[in-house]
Amino acid sequence: MTNMPGRRRRTRQYNIAEAKARLSGIVREVLAGDEVVIAKDAKPLVKIVPLAGGRRRPGSAKGQVTMTPDFDAPLEDFARYR
Repeated sequence: MTNMPGRRRRTRQYNIAEAKARLSGIVREVLAGDEVVIAKDAKPLVKIVPLAGGRRRPGSAKGQVTMTPDFDAPLEDFARYR
């Protein structure tokens, strides 16, 4: 959802008290691609960013993970432990 083509990214700054009162709206802004900064005494403290990746789907990597046929074969370094 970030860096959506055709949408200009806005940077908004909120003070701590305002951010507490408007948290759900701020989360929506961030998810829509806006940059949000929380400040104290007009000095930026933190930036809120969305978590990367989104929702995981079971099986989405099917065919992308492969193993060699000898994956389970004993390693030469451990021959003395057999």
